Amino acid sequence: MQAWKQEVESFLQGWEESVEGNKKTFEQLLKLLEEQGKGHLEFHPRPGVTYSLRGVCDEQGRKPLYVMVDVIEDAPRWLSVCFYGELISDPQARGDAVPGGLLGEDAVCFDLDRFDAEALAYVEARIVEAYSQA
Repeated sequence: MQAWKQEVESFLQGWEESVEGNKKTFEQLLKLLEEQGKGHLEFHPRPGVTYSLRGVCDEQGRKPLYVMVDVIEDAPRWLSVCFYGELISDPQARGDAVPGGLLGEDAVCFDLDRFDAEALAYVEARIVEAYSQA
């Protein structure tokens, strides 16, 4: 098993689901990212701050990743899903523009603070879009 996957599984085992359902949201995003055919995933834990799952497309060129899913340590934990601004559209203007917000580049971020199937589907569509652009 890959090292990142072991770290994620250990992280998930220690995450007690809250009434907001954010663990379920993370697991669903993880599954989608694992299904992408090219590239790989990285996991960057910073206990007490964030746990960052990054979708990396090896063929992307100057951009090191196409999506970053951060689990923000708070009570309860919540998710911030960020993309390079030029990799996605946001037809419903749900994301927040964050200048320099993704590894120093302009980003669009979506905050998910509870399981919401419709909001999750919208973010998943952005992941597929970013992946296809990468």
